[in-house]
Amino acid sequence: MSNIASAFAHGKAFIPFVTCGDPSLDITEQLVYAMAQNGADLIELGIPFSDPTAEGPVIQAANARALAGGVTTDKIFDMVRRIRQKTAVPLAFMTYANVVFSYGAEKFIRTAAELGMDGLILPDLPFEEKDEFDPLCKQYGLDLISLIAPTSHERIRMIARDASGFVYCVSSLGVTGVRSQITTDIGAMVQLVKAEKEIPCAVGFGISTPAQARQMAALADGAIVGSAIVKLCAQYGADCVPHVAEYVRQMKDAIRA
Repeated sequence: MSNIASAFAHGKAFIPFVTCGDPSLDITEQLVYAMAQNGADLIELGIPFSDPTAEGPVIQAANARALAGGVTTDKIFDMVRRIRQKTAVPLAFMTYANVVFSYGAEKFIRTAAELGMDGLILPDLPFEEKDEFDPLCKQYGLDLISLIAPTSHERIRMIARDASGFVYCVSSLGVTGVRSQITTDIGAMVQLVKAEKEIPCAVGFGISTPAQARQMAALADGAIVGSAIVKLCAQYGADCVPHVAEYVRQMKDAIRA
């Protein structure tokens, strides 16, 4: 069983996201330990990019702060090296195709795999261009996570057939961010995926409250939360770790319920 599959092996998965280096890489490292201890089943580590097109204002601002603070891909790799000495929690990088390209796709993917990363999520990578990265990911044992949006049934089925790790179900068209309600028929999207392949489906984009997490996890195999956590990091800065830990604990309790 892959490390990502194991994240879904004990009931519904809670998957938090943090932007690496916001407020600092030292705090990001502490956040990973705290989130893992408080119920995170898989953690998404965002590698900041200067033009994060899929992100709303909260994560865009975090990207800008992290880059202004001098965060680089190599420094993030060094942080993961330290993290892997202390925890085996499943980890996936979330970043943009350009970040991987500019680093050198093979070098990036090989290094990530050697460090003990489990997955890679590239929200700006169209399914049709997946072959630029997927063979390298398969070669080095990294799951390239597919995203599906509320689009045509045929497209969802096509993406599902080729998916690995888990399928990231985007709850709404548009950018990431906190939403007051989620109206997409997530259950129907998940059913389409499962009809093609028995693979976990986790829902992201817009989830912020325990009630929303419980509602989404009831329809899928897990819930992904980014903006609400990044907001706590922005609000509390260097003191954010206990606040994020408590938030993760509440969200995990909600989807267990």
